[in-house]
Amino acid sequence: MTIFLMQVINLFFQVIVYLILGRAIMSWFIRPGDRLYPLYMSVIRITEPILAPFRSLSNRIMGHSAIDFSPVLAIFAIYIIRRLLSALLIGFML
Repeated sequence: MTIFLMQVINLFFQVIVYLILGRAIMSWFIRPGDRLYPLYMSVIRITEPILAPFRSLSNRIMGHSAIDFSPVLAIFAIYIIRRLLSALLIGFML
């Protein structure tokens, strides 16, 4: 049961990371009126609650720069949270 739970948690975080990366890449190419714009807006609605706190943190640390580092910070935090949850679940297995 614990292994299944770990797999579900890892899959969830992996999907979130892919959505964040997809959003970053689509932001370079997709503009209003494009055929994929509704998909891009859906990805924004899913990822914005995750990225907003990191964008605020990034603005506080680096000021308002032309490059948004919030996806990098969010992916790094997701990696840490995923590792912590995996370690906790492994601890419960023992």
